[in-house]
Amino acid sequence: MTIFNILNEAWVLLRESSVYVLFGILVAGLMRVFLSPEAVGRHLRRGKVRSVLKAAVLGIPIPLCSCGVLPAAVSLKRQGASRGATAAFLISTPESGVDSIALTYALLDPVMTVARPAAAFATAAVAGVAENVLSGEEGKGAEAEPDLSCPVDGCCDGMDCLPQEHRLHHSFFEKLRAGLGYAFFELWEDIALWFLVGLLLAGAITSLIPSEIMVEHLGGGLTSMLIMLAVGIPLYICATASTPIAAALVLKGVSPGAALVFLLAGPATNVTSLTVLFGVLGKRATAVYLASIAVVSVSCGLILDQVYLLLGISAQAVAGQATEIIPIWVQVLGAALLLIMSIRPLYRFLQSRIRRVIGKSQAQTCDCATGACQPTHIVDIRNPESDEDKR
Repeated sequence: MTIFNILNEAWVLLRESSVYVLFGILVAGLMRVFLSPEAVGRHLRRGKVRSVLKAAVLGIPIPLCSCGVLPAAVSLKRQGASRGATAAFLISTPESGVDSIALTYALLDPVMTVARPAAAFATAAVAGVAENVLSGEEGKGAEAEPDLSCPVDGCCDGMDCLPQEHRLHHSFFEKLRAGLGYAFFELWEDIALWFLVGLLLAGAITSLIPSEIMVEHLGGGLTSMLIMLAVGIPLYICATASTPIAAALVLKGVSPGAALVFLLAGPATNVTSLTVLFGVLGKRATAVYLASIAVVSVSCGLILDQVYLLLGISAQAVAGQATEIIPIWVQVLGAALLLIMSIRPLYRFLQSRIRRVIGKSQAQTCDCATGACQPTHIVDIRNPESDEDKR
């Protein structure tokens, strides 16, 4: 019965959020093919503050997780972005995204929908400006060969093909088709598993954890923010997957400010991304990155609780009201479409896991890792002599 309750709660969240998720990944796919990489690099090269603010704004709508954003940030660095701009992009991108913003509106409320990208921007701006100031960098990116390759089909590298010439390579409908393909296949394949896991965790929180415990320990105040910060920093979870979990926490009595800290710290940090960041930008930049996320997210959480208090809004009472305007049959259709789209990534995930298990099993039964080595000891069952007798 408990499993049924968890699955039922997860299904309700999936149904209510499906249309907003589809809208979000659609916009994200179109952004990928219609946003010029040459323009991105040009705007993020100069200015201690200006380049950082532009990078923070650019990162907000792009739906990439804390690991997926790393290659994108490296690409920006190659296009000449300053260190501060790169750090700002690394923070604002995983903390937000058009898909997670739409999902926040669906599962939470308009106040949180505005607060989430605003807090992501503030965190990214503080970290980026601090990095540029502490590094003494004037905002000029390192001179490197920019990555201007075609985002539609890689038809050219952008170096020997001017942007005005490349615009003639693909029609509007070719770009549209490429964007849709990216959104509903490649992008969804990256986040489908984590989104479904997030739904199941949210269902478990709703079904199993008493509201009294949440209210007592996470009902508001600095301690609540610090607890959520400690939970979120090492956790690997994307912005989209963290949203249903945050919604479940709010419905159980967690303060909206504490939920916001989780929404900021969880997607922006994890042990893997911090290790890579340490190697790409160095110790100081990693320290600035973590300190900015910790200080600004906790500050924003405390401010957000006061905003709800001043407005007289109960986060529990208004959570999920946006889904009421969408007919049930549309929600069910959207949920079914997301589940159908999830079959391929789930199949690939299970396939890779099975192969890994089989590979380990083969390695354990052989003297070498590949399993291709020859046996070192053969016994003839027709004349079972010991090695010592043969010697």
